[in-house]
Amino acid sequence: MRNTKRYRATEANSLWQVYKTVPFLKVVKNFIVIQIARYTPFLGMKNWLYRTFLQMKVGDQTAFALMVMLDVMFPEKISVGRNTVIGYNTTILAHEYMIKEYRLGNVTIGEEVMIGANSTILPGVTIGDKAIVSAGTLVHKDVPAGTFVGGNPMRIIYTKEEMDERNLTDDFFNDKDV
Repeated sequence: MRNTKRYRATEANSLWQVYKTVPFLKVVKNFIVIQIARYTPFLGMKNWLYRTFLQMKVGDQTAFALMVMLDVMFPEKISVGRNTVIGYNTTILAHEYMIKEYRLGNVTIGEEVMIGANSTILPGVTIGDKAIVSAGTLVHKDVPAGTFVGGNPMRIIYTKEEMDERNLTDDFFNDKDV
């Protein structure tokens, strides 16, 4: 289950009270920073923008591909570990606005994680170290460390133990002549 905190909507639907939950100028600033970062090809600059202006925790050598869309309202609830790759056009959300409620949740992505292109990560999710998320996956629950997951709904394709076994027999990574 995702780890989110729920809040009641007091108006027609929760989006009608959005600027009671997050300041308008914060959203404007975040939107501008995220749009600049989405289009820049400079990985170091993206990480600097995210750390400096969005208060995100971003590990060294982490790579956000082009067009990654971060949560505009609560990017500070997103943390990404060292040497992780976030694939093209991935969306990472830390909020959900619905009819009768809205939810907020931290998103924690571990170290050396690979997130495939066009994936969506929902609020309140933890993705463990060295996990692999297949392209186009809806990450709606926690991903154990070292596993390979994919699909919609997301499911485990290979457990950590199966991945370890596959890596032992992969000639590409075990070639001693390189």
